[in-house]
Amino acid sequence: MKKILPILLIVSASFSLSAQEKKAMTGWKFGGALPAVTYDSNLGFQYGALAEFFNYGDPSIFPDFLDHTYTEISRFTKGSGIYRMMFESYRLIPGVHLTSDLSYLPDQAYHFYGFNGYESIFNNAWMDDKSADYRTMMFYRFKRNQFRFKNDFEGKLSGERLRWNAGFAFQAFMNGSVDTDKLNKGKDDRLPSVTDEPGLYERYQALGLITENEADGGWVNTVKGGFSWDSRDNLANPMKGLWTELGIEAAPKFLGNDWGFSRFYITHRQYFTLVQNDLSAVYRMGYQSTLSGKVPFFYQSQVITSMLTGATNEGLGGSKTLRGVLKNRVIGDGFIYGNVELRWKPVYFKLFRQDFYIGLNAFYDFGMITKKIALPSDLQTRFTSLYPDEKFTDYFNTGNEKLHQCAGISIMPVMNQNFVIDVDIGKAFNRQDGNIGFSIGLNYLF
Repeated sequence: MKKILPILLIVSASFSLSAQEKKAMTGWKFGGALPAVTYDSNLGFQYGALAEFFNYGDPSIFPDFLDHTYTEISRFTKGSGIYRMMFESYRLIPGVHLTSDLSYLPDQAYHFYGFNGYESIFNNAWMDDKSADYRTMMFYRFKRNQFRFKNDFEGKLSGERLRWNAGFAFQAFMNGSVDTDKLNKGKDDRLPSVTDEPGLYERYQALGLITENEADGGWVNTVKGGFSWDSRDNLANPMKGLWTELGIEAAPKFLGNDWGFSRFYITHRQYFTLVQNDLSAVYRMGYQSTLSGKVPFFYQSQVITSMLTGATNEGLGGSKTLRGVLKNRVIGDGFIYGNVELRWKPVYFKLFRQDFYIGLNAFYDFGMITKKIALPSDLQTRFTSLYPDEKFTDYFNTGNEKLHQCAGISIMPVMNQNFVIDVDIGKAFNRQDGNIGFSIGLNYLF
């Protein structure tokens, strides 16, 4: 989104630049809290808060934990928001790691740039109100509200490392055109209505690329199963080990789905210690592909993992996958992606009797479509018929997909090893992927 002004609370404290003795935590501890305050010229002010609690049990398991809760309530004054409660436990079901997530995620301006990566042209001037080619800031947006009840399970299969994974989710998606009347309230510079200036979402419907039963959303209820190998030395910021997972997610019709499909995923992560406790090199490689059926367009952005670790896990593009590329820029039936990071912890200090450190990361991210969403053979004929005064090549560039790349830095203030604030700044290598990506969230990427 354009013109986001983060309002950050900066706390001054005296600190030591060298590692210090870290006190092990016991029992339930307050993990941390943050105000959620931002401003967006289209969505309004964001206000709210988030908080985390951890149950460490006895000192022997720190910095790992037994239970973890996360709550966030935040919204923009013009309708978007995050309402999320998450509970995570290693002891509620003996021998099973459980995460349960209940969320409502309304989004008045969800990103949509078309199908198959570079085969869909991105024209930033159409969203730039200072450009002579300006159409509307909402050209690559649509309204998408999501309700989600998601549960993931993991247990030991053989020894300490080999594990089984399973899960189920009930998800309702409610889609529509951007509500420009709501976004225009209180503004002098008004957005044109979608009737006067249809965006890409409306044009894809007219061209038949988004079918009638997909356009309004619906239920996507899924089951999931797979296996993982996990030898990480800790969960929040591993310094050594492997974490690999693979599995299948299916949305069978008998669960009340409007679409039936299945998808395969595999993700491999590896961690290398360069300087004990303070410097590591890490990477993640992922592959995901549709095996059967038709995945509705609004669900193509969901990146499958054995455990959901944030409010969303979407891409390719954005804060969870390619951190300098436009959110959801790379959408297809199959894709690969990767992230390489150098993680450094140069500063340790104490504040309010809590242990803190500041992490600095350098990263390189990449990804591309490996299995395209099929486009109709007569697409250009349809386009010319519907939009005779426009150029087909302003929207489509068939066969042009290639690697999407970005690089940048992350700043990671961390309290008591587990409460991690993540500030990412990434730069896309290709202007078709955007320019600078900026995000503030929680936790290391993997």
